[in-house]
Amino acid sequence: MSWQNPTAVERKRILDETRTVAMVGASPNAARASNFVATYLLDASDYELWFVNPNATEILGRPVYPSLADLPGVPDLVDTFRRPQDLPGVLDEVLALEGVKTWWLQFGLWDEQLAARAEAAGITVVMDKCLKVEHARFAGGLHLAGFDTGVISSRRRV
Repeated sequence: MSWQNPTAVERKRILDETRTVAMVGASPNAARASNFVATYLLDASDYELWFVNPNATEILGRPVYPSLADLPGVPDLVDTFRRPQDLPGVLDEVLALEGVKTWWLQFGLWDEQLAARAEAAGITVVMDKCLKVEHARFAGGLHLAGFDTGVISSRRRV
């Protein structure tokens, strides 16, 4: 049997229990997905966000750290926006922190061997899912363009 993502109920629990998020590959470019996700999370969540990018110093008015090791603390969740070939190195950084609870890989990122390695170290893995989309899904504000239309919701009708 191949690796599977946590269920929707498990993903909701992960998001509910998360307090700090490190965004690896965060970009100051507003046209990049990581910037859009960061903008959403700063506005719609209570997460403390830390941006990781060795080529930037500030994103959305916040400091940027060159690596996970340079963060002011250990994040609960590491949200990853990197190329597939960069994932082994990102996982090495995640494992070096000792205390990360979840390694989250954005749309298009999937590596079952890396997932197994992370899970063997006690880290929950979510792959090929967008943190913004999942957060919005459970908050009842999901729409293709990222806005709350009230049409798509995870809430049951009364």
